Amino acid sequence: MRTYLGYITISLLVPVLILFIFLSHQEWSLAQSPYHVLDERIPVESIELAQNSYMKAANGKVISEISTGEKRTYLKLEDIPLFLENLFIVTEDQKFYDHAGIDLSGISRALLINSQNKTIEQGGSTITQQLARNVYLSHDRTYNRKLSELIYAYQIERKKSKPEIMELYLNAIYFSNGAYGIEAASQYYFSKPTEELTKAELAFLAAIPNNPEYYNPLEHFDATKKRQERMLEQMVANGALEQAEYEKLIKSTIKLDLSTPVDLHPDYVTYVHQELKNLVASSEGLDKSLQSTDVAILKNAEAELDKKVKKLLNSGVTIHTALDTKLQTQSKTAVQSKIGVNDIEGALVVIQHHTHELVSLIGGKDYKKNSFNRAYQSYRQPGSAIKPLLDYAPYLEETDADINQLVSGASYCSNSYCPKNYSGDSYGMVKLRTAFAQSYNTPAIRFFEKTGMETSFKYLDAFDFKKVSKKDHHTSSAIGGFEYGMSPLELTNAYTSFHDGNYQPARAITKVTDQEGKVLYKWKDRSKEIWNKRTVAKMRQLLHETTLSGTARKAYFPTDYVGGKTGTTNDVKDMWFVGLTANYTTGVWIGRDKPSNLQSIYSHSPHLLIWKDISQTAE
Repeated sequence: MRTYLGYITISLLVPVLILFIFLSHQEWSLAQSPYHVLDERIPVESIELAQNSYMKAANGKVISEISTGEKRTYLKLEDIPLFLENLFIVTEDQKFYDHAGIDLSGISRALLINSQNKTIEQGGSTITQQLARNVYLSHDRTYNRKLSELIYAYQIERKKSKPEIMELYLNAIYFSNGAYGIEAASQYYFSKPTEELTKAELAFLAAIPNNPEYYNPLEHFDATKKRQERMLEQMVANGALEQAEYEKLIKSTIKLDLSTPVDLHPDYVTYVHQELKNLVASSEGLDKSLQSTDVAILKNAEAELDKKVKKLLNSGVTIHTALDTKLQTQSKTAVQSKIGVNDIEGALVVIQHHTHELVSLIGGKDYKKNSFNRAYQSYRQPGSAIKPLLDYAPYLEETDADINQLVSGASYCSNSYCPKNYSGDSYGMVKLRTAFAQSYNTPAIRFFEKTGMETSFKYLDAFDFKKVSKKDHHTSSAIGGFEYGMSPLELTNAYTSFHDGNYQPARAITKVTDQEGKVLYKWKDRSKEIWNKRTVAKMRQLLHETTLSGTARKAYFPTDYVGGKTGTTNDVKDMWFVGLTANYTTGVWIGRDKPSNLQSIYSHSPHLLIWKDISQTAE
């Protein structure tokens, strides 16, 4: 009864509101136009409905549906069946194309129909009012909200055409279970696009928005079906549907086929979300502010970035990535099978070094989306895997030395720092190539010192290792003794420079486009030369010999090119292998999240076997 009285009250208040506006018009016109006031206080020119964005792999397949709140896929009116439009007009707003947003006769008709059915089948609100309620207002049943709804509806009618309003309405209304708009509902309940729905299915979905909780088909299927039949009956009564077709439609079997959102390859997808923030920050000029030591500036920049990214993802963009889905699946299998069921973890990164594209990334053995991603968030000591970048390549670059030159592999001591070779042995004079392939420590330190600490680190700084700082400028860094270390992604990325001497950050995102295919964001990286051609040729030979006769023999397989470097930290807490083939640079890390000894698996060389499996697959 209170609902009916409310509608009667509203129907009486509307003429009063109109009269008030009319009588006040002269006063308003002396100050400001009433239309100007409405436009200023209720701007509705641009109604933007949040909708799903999508992430795609290199092959164009969707790997993730992204929704920041409302799950919606926007459809143009011409792509929505006319039957559905007519169904809503007959059952919700028969004078839609005649009124200016408010229909007093509609309120009266709703009161009559509701009293006859003893349920609230119609609310008396026009389609425009319902749009206003869904976009701008709440669903509270108060007189203030209802009056606001009328004003918003009037303003929408001033600024939008009827087809535009209908299009927005069919994309805005809620269909329960997180689905907003007809396309999201069609995909969720029937796993197919709206254009493929039968009329019976369209009418079934149209029954839901009247009361999304009560007509939730997953909980109240029969109630939804009955309302579908009543709506079709109204179509017949209004001459919009033939009796014979009506009888056929109500007998049509409605079989739900629920879909689940696409959410594949969580390791890679999680990283792409982080890279997207970096891309937007870089493109929008927020980089410096995000690196500020001023807390206030930093917080404001972070808030602005979050706002921009959320707005972008709500606009229905497509994030195109370089992901090789086949390789990603095989990478996950390799990490899981070679490590086994225990508390040992692993991470893997594959970069196509010709294009600088990140084609695969594994953040953990059984990685869960948005959890700690070891591929780019874990910083570990690199062990001997740092030697090519900090010791050998800088030395060759500065001296143009021959790889057959001799170097002392004997014991080393300096200011009480006395590191040992891994075996504990002293080797005397050995060739540079032998010292590299066998990963002797003392020759590496001697090359580091001959080049000079600051010069060596100058080369390392070119790779933008996030947590390498002045505190790491000491001799022990030459064999991996850093304060924090580097992530698998960082180290693998640096090794791509041994392909052609150039370095460029590897990117997962190739571009971000809007619904029309227009490119909104794209990386504008430029490569920089780190090593000259002679240094590259020598380093590639050293890396190759490591797989032929050195510490990485288990990684070798016959192909156009294979080369890399192992790395093991003190007490075997980390096991690394980063290497190159003709087309890819791949890095593998194995260890425990809380560093501890891995001696029990060391002899099995799982890091080398994982690398070999993936590199053979990639090539």
